[in-house]
Amino acid sequence: MRVSEPRVRPLEPDEWSEEARELMQPMVDQGRIFNIFKTLANYPKLMKRWMVFANHILGKSTLAVRERELLILRIGYLCQSGYEWGQHVQIARRAGMSDEEIRSCKTGSAAEGLSDLDRLLFQATEELHADAHVSDATWLGLNEHLNTQQMMDVVFTVGQYNLVSMALNSFGVQLDEGLPGWDV
Repeated sequence: MRVSEPRVRPLEPDEWSEEARELMQPMVDQGRIFNIFKTLANYPKLMKRWMVFANHILGKSTLAVRERELLILRIGYLCQSGYEWGQHVQIARRAGMSDEEIRSCKTGSAAEGLSDLDRLLFQATEELHADAHVSDATWLGLNEHLNTQQMMDVVFTVGQYNLVSMALNSFGVQLDEGLPGWDV
């Protein structure tokens, strides 16, 4: 974690505005409200608009879950977002990814034994993080594996989780109970 205490205090249910309560109800119904959402409850109008995009990336993307999680874990690691890493380690495991596959997200495109697609996904993430641009070579390589919508989802997934990592790190969102740290 970049900071040891929240800079934007997560709000508990009795502190939520009516608008925040309405947005949080589906999470309340599921019985688990993560710190990211408790933090965003400070600004329900932003939360509402951001969730539309975030839900596309997480649930309606054209990418396979494994490909999506490789991108998210890699950008989370590059941004040193401990919260993002921990949340998506759990999601990756539920999707059937091994700890070895998850650990490869720390090394990225330099990891040994990667498939061509995995290497290219990591490379695209690294290029977007470093230069806000996917090189021609990486683009052409990805184009051999992915269609146009999937290519667009690669860029928007990395961008979404770069943004989220910036917010989590800057706001000081702390790990939820039970989230793994960097030691995976």
